[in-house]
Amino acid sequence: MKVTKLVSTCDLKDCPTIYATDRGTLLVQGETPADHGLQLPAHETLVEIPMELIQKAIRDNLI
Repeated sequence: MKVTKLVSTCDLKDCPTIYATDRGTLLVQGETPADHGLQLPAHETLVEIPMELIQKAIRDNLI
């Protein structure tokens, strides 16, 4: 899979980030919340990202 960084809230590796793949999908990097109370299948997970990241991606016409 080829991954391309689209937008981040900082230039470090440990910040919320959105990536595009050559599969036509997005990868999202963020915090893994533990207090959500949801029942998720074992093969799925949640990540929490700031709304600012989505707004920046839309503003910059990246998604």
